[in-house]
Amino acid sequence: MAEELNPFAIAQKQLDQAAEIMGLDPATHELLRWPLRELHVTLPVRMDDGTVKIFHGFRVQYNDARGPTKGGIRYHPEETIDTVRALAAWMTWKTAVMDLPLGGGKGGIICNPKEMSQGELERLSRAYIRQVGRILGEEMDVPAPDVYTNPQIMAWMMDEYSFMRGYNVPGVITGKPIPLGGSQGRTDATARGGMYCIREAGKVLGIDLKGATTAIQGYGNAGQYAHLLGEELLGLKVVAVSDSKGGIYNPDGLDPKAVIEHKQKTGSVINFPGAKNITNAELLELDVTVLIPAALENQITSANADRIKAKIVAELANGPTTPEADEVLFKNGVYVIPDFLCNAGGVTVSYFEQVQNAYDYYWDVETVHERLDKKMTAAFHAVHETAQEYKVNNRMGAYIVAVSRVAEACKLRGWV
Repeated sequence: MAEELNPFAIAQKQLDQAAEIMGLDPATHELLRWPLRELHVTLPVRMDDGTVKIFHGFRVQYNDARGPTKGGIRYHPEETIDTVRALAAWMTWKTAVMDLPLGGGKGGIICNPKEMSQGELERLSRAYIRQVGRILGEEMDVPAPDVYTNPQIMAWMMDEYSFMRGYNVPGVITGKPIPLGGSQGRTDATARGGMYCIREAGKVLGIDLKGATTAIQGYGNAGQYAHLLGEELLGLKVVAVSDSKGGIYNPDGLDPKAVIEHKQKTGSVINFPGAKNITNAELLELDVTVLIPAALENQITSANADRIKAKIVAELANGPTTPEADEVLFKNGVYVIPDFLCNAGGVTVSYFEQVQNAYDYYWDVETVHERLDKKMTAAFHAVHETAQEYKVNNRMGAYIVAVSRVAEACKLRGWV
C-alpha cells in the first residue's frame, strides 16, 4: 500500500490513533475529525498590466471550543484546501498542547507571490480580507503570517479590516510590524521555542548539548534563527544546513552570520566557501546529535526513516514526518519533538501579541522570552510525561494531551 501523503488524511489518521489509545467516545472523535466551518473565496485582482486575474482562497476554522480560532495565512502556487484543513487541525492541537485559550484555524491563497509586485500583493491581500473579514475578529478568528506572507502583508490586512469596521482593530491579526501593535520577540519566536524544547530534551535524555553536532534542513526564517539561537542559547555546533537548492556540510561547524550573508547575496546556501555541497536527502541522514527539519512536510518517510542517525529530531516544520516514519524512528530510539509542540513558539508569541493588543500595554523583549520559556517548558514536560505514561511516541503523547483538552471543552459546552 502506498504511503499516505495527503496532509489532511495524515492529520485524521494521527487523531484516529490518539482517539483509540485514549478510548475517546465515537461522537467526540467524529466531531474532532472535521473542520467546524470553512469559507472558499474567489478574488478578482487588477494586475499591474491592467488585466484582471482571478485568485482562489480559503479560510478554515477547525475548532473553537477552547477560544477564538488562530492560524496563519499562506500564499503558495500549490496551496490546496486539504493542506489548509490539515494545518488548521494541527493549529487546534498546537494551541491546546500549549494550553492557550484559543482554537485552530488556517488560511491560504493559491498564487505565486514571487511573480507578483508589491502593488499586486497589496491588492490581493486586501481583496482576501474583504471576502474573509466577515468571519474574522478578536473574539472569532485571528490570522497571522505563514508561508510567503510577512508583517507588511499583515499590516495591509489589518488596515483593510479596520477600514471595514470603521475604527482601528490591531488585535484582528498578529505578526504585525511593531509600530502597528506587533509584539517584541515575534520574529525569532518559532526557532526560540524550538531551542527551549531541545534544551529540555537534552535534560531528560542526559545529552550534553554543548558542541552537539546539528543539521538544519530548510534555511528560511525558522532555519536561520535556529542556527543563530542554537549556537547562542545551547552551544550547538551546526555542521550542515540546506535550502530548496541544496545543502552544505562542514564537520568543523558553520558560522551562522556568514552563511546567512552568503544566502542573502547568492540566493542559496550552496557553494558556501569552505563547505562541501550536499543534497537535502544526504543532510537528513548525517550522523549528528540533533536534526532540525525546518522546511516542508513529508521529508522523513518510510523510505528514509531507517537511515536517520540523529538522537533528537526537532520538528520546526509542519508535518515533516509521516506516521509510518514515526513508528520506525520510535522503534529505533530516536527522540522526536513533534511539530505542534516544537514549533509552537510562533503561535505562543502571537497569543502574547493578542493579549498586548487587548489591553493596549506592551511588554519588553525580556518579558516575552521569559513567558515563552515558561510556556514551552511546561508543554514539553506535559507531552514527555504523557508519552512515557502511555508508552507511545512523543507525537501521540502530544495528541493525547491536546485532544483530551479540546474534547473536555466540547463536552463542557454540551456539543457532544
